[in-house]
Amino acid sequence: YATLYDRNRRIPVYSAYLYQPAPGKRPKTWLVEPQLIDLKYPKTMEEEGTLLKNFSVTLQELSQSQAIQQDYKDLKGLNHGHLNPSSHHNTFSSRTATFTLTNVVPQDEKLNNGAWNIYEQQTMIKKTKDNGCKTTYIIVGAVPGNNYVAQGRVNKPSHIWSSACCEVDSNHRAAWAVIAENDKNEVQLLTLGELEDTLTNLY
Repeated sequence: YATLYDRNRRIPVYSAYLYQPAPGKRPKTWLVEPQLIDLKYPKTMEEEGTLLKNFSVTLQELSQSQAIQQDYKDLKGLNHGHLNPSSHHNTFSSRTATFTLTNVVPQDEKLNNGAWNIYEQQTMIKKTKDNGCKTTYIIVGAVPGNNYVAQGRVNKPSHIWSSACCEVDSNHRAAWAVIAENDKNEVQLLTLGELEDTLTNLY
């Protein structure tokens, strides 16, 4: 998958991926992206401790380029909100790749565990099945907000949105979208055109 990352706000702008859901073990370890510090570091994602220990990187150097684990500790009413969720992937390695702090935003806890989770786990399955989707492409994004967490280091998005486009056959495609305010346990189902209009006003 591909992610556009905002180093200043320390949140992803969007993540784009192929929808391939499958049951499987959920990773537990959060990773960081060494190359955001400097291109001389490994292209592979690493655990924070491993990077600091094996590559002589300081926590300050790491924290200047991206969010770190400390930023997501002691959050009240918020948690790790995946843009690209691990459950939308069919191998353990691809699920592990979603467990990077460059793929999450501070998301309202009730929304993340409630309406947004229902969209990710139930609505998506129903939509792809009802439309006869063979291949489904997804982009999930976060609209930067006016508030920050972690002592002003990490932006709390005002909205989180998702759009999907699927190939039904060589002549037909289906598409849909959703958006949620990041302080309400509510998801609004939209057409792609409606999402575009909404985002034009928000960005």
